[in-house]
Amino acid sequence: MMFTAGIGAGLVTWAFGEPLNYIQSPPLGIKPMSSAAYEMAHMYPLIHWGLVPWAFYAVAAVPIAYSLYVVKSPYLRISESCETALPTRGKPALKTVIDVFIILGIIAGTTTSLGIGVPLLSALISELTGQPDSLLIKVAVLVVWALIFGTSTLRGLKRGIQKLADLNMILAGLLMMVILFIGPTVFILNITTNSLGLMADQFFRIILWTDPIDKSGFPEGWTIFYWAWWLAFAAFVGLFIARISRGRTIKQIVLGTLIWGCLGTMSYLAIAGGYALHLEKEGILPLTQILSDTETYGDGTLYVMTAKIAGHLPFGKVSLFFFIILCTIFYATTMDSAAYISAAISSENIGANEDPSLGLRFVWIGILFLMTLGAVLSDSLSTVMSITVIGALPLLPIIILMSISLTRQLQRDYS
Repeated sequence: MMFTAGIGAGLVTWAFGEPLNYIQSPPLGIKPMSSAAYEMAHMYPLIHWGLVPWAFYAVAAVPIAYSLYVVKSPYLRISESCETALPTRGKPALKTVIDVFIILGIIAGTTTSLGIGVPLLSALISELTGQPDSLLIKVAVLVVWALIFGTSTLRGLKRGIQKLADLNMILAGLLMMVILFIGPTVFILNITTNSLGLMADQFFRIILWTDPIDKSGFPEGWTIFYWAWWLAFAAFVGLFIARISRGRTIKQIVLGTLIWGCLGTMSYLAIAGGYALHLEKEGILPLTQILSDTETYGDGTLYVMTAKIAGHLPFGKVSLFFFIILCTIFYATTMDSAAYISAAISSENIGANEDPSLGLRFVWIGILFLMTLGAVLSDSLSTVMSITVIGALPLLPIIILMSISLTRQLQRDYS
C-alpha cells in the first residue's frame, strides 16, 4: 500500500523515460550521449526516487502516527499532529487552514500523477491495438479508473486498496524479473553496480547542485520538481502510512519506510532504466529520436517512447498487456488512496480507527476525476507538472510544524 499510494503511479511513467532524457541533456556539464552521460543517466533516477522521497514520507508519517496512537488525538486529521506547535489563540482556525492546504497538496500531486498517466495509458493501448491515439481512449481510461477505485472504495481499506496493492506488487515483480533474466542481464547488473558506487560517491553533490554558473535549468526542471512532488504527497502518504501502522514503533516506521521504500523503487528503476538504456545504446530502438520529435508527437514524446519500449519487452504483446494492467491498477489505487485520505481529513468527526463515509469518498473521487480530465484536455505536460509545484509550496511550513510538535511531545513524554 505504501508503493501504490505514494510513488508507484509516477514510477511506471518515468522509469523507462527518465534516463533517456538525461543522456540527451545530462547534468553536471557532461557531454550529451557520452559514456559518462549513460552512467549518470542510470544513476540519477536512483537518487530522485530513492532515499529522498521516502525520507519526506517518514518525516510526515511519524508525527501523524504518534498523534493518532500515543497522544490519542480524537480526529483523523493531519492538523492534529501540529497541536503543540500552534498558538492557543486561534488554534481551531489554524487547524482548518492546515487541513485545507493539505487537501490542496493532495489534489495537486495526484492530478499531476494522473494527468501524466492518462496519456501514457492511452499511448500504451494504441501500441497494443494499433488504433490511433485519441481523446476518446483517454476518457475511456479515466472512466475505467473511476470504476476500479469505485469498486475498491465500496470494499474498504483492507479488502479494497490492500488487495489491489498486493496484485500490483506481484505484477511489477514478475515484469521486472522477466526483463532482468530474459533481457540484457549482465548489462543491467553491471550498470546497477556502477550506479550504486556513483551514488555513494556523489550523493550530496547531486542533491545540493544548483548549477549557478551555466544555469542549464536541470536542477529546477528535475531535482527541485521532484522535491516539490514528494512534498505535495508527503502529508498524504504520511497519513496513509500512519493509518496502517498501528502497533509499530517509531523505529519500525522509519526503517520500514526507508529500507523497503528505497529497495522497491531503486530495484524497479535499476532494471527498467538499464533496459531502456540498452535499447538505445545498441541501436535496437531510436528512443532519443522519438523523445526529440516534438514536431510529430508534441508534448507526448515521453508517452510514445515508453509505449515503444513496452512493446519491445520480452514476450512482446503479452508483456505489453501486463504492463498496461500494471499501470491501470497503480493509477487507480493512487486515486483511491487520495480520495480516502481527502475524505478522512475533510470529515467533521472521524476517529483514528474509523473509515470516512462512502459518500464523501465518492465526492473526492469525482473531484479528482474532473481535475484530471481538465489536465488531460490542457494537453500540456509542463502545465500538469507546474500544478505540483504550486500545490507543494504551503506544505513545507506544515511539515516543519509537524516536526516541531513531535519534538515537543517526545520531550514531554520522555524527558
